[in-house]
Amino acid sequence: MAPGRVNGVLLLWVGRRAPEPFEALAGEFGARLARHLPFATVRLRPAAGRGGDPRKALAEEADAIRRHLVPGDAVVALDESGRERSTEELASWLGERRQRGRTVFMIGSDLGLDGGLKAEAHERLALSRLTLPHALARVVLLEQLYRACDLLAGGQYHRTSLG
Repeated sequence: MAPGRVNGVLLLWVGRRAPEPFEALAGEFGARLARHLPFATVRLRPAAGRGGDPRKALAEEADAIRRHLVPGDAVVALDESGRERSTEELASWLGERRQRGRTVFMIGSDLGLDGGLKAEAHERLALSRLTLPHALARVVLLEQLYRACDLLAGGQYHRTSLG
């Protein structure tokens, strides 16, 4: 890892603030995650003029996301057609990935993520094959990242099935 590089997690998400119960859960799991590794989240505003040309709006949102990326980042696009991982697989991947630098997760707006941005990502991750509301996807991602980190640390939060 290059000197001065942070091996934590950055969550970039495009959207408006969610209803308070979602924001509270996102804040809770973000705080728990930050006990295990450097963590930051950045909310980006949806592009203006979304009703006129959705492709232009997606391109503007992609440019805003790219401004937060630096060489060496492992960029993960959340996409329901991406790769699904079990909790254990996510933990293993994240544990190995942390040795090499920062991991950046991207959640698009209600329009999704720009196709070019998804193509540039190192990985596309599906939380589910279902389309999730963005506020819920953010909470689920943060909870799973916390669960993965706690599992790596030998914590008791994650319990494997007994059957």
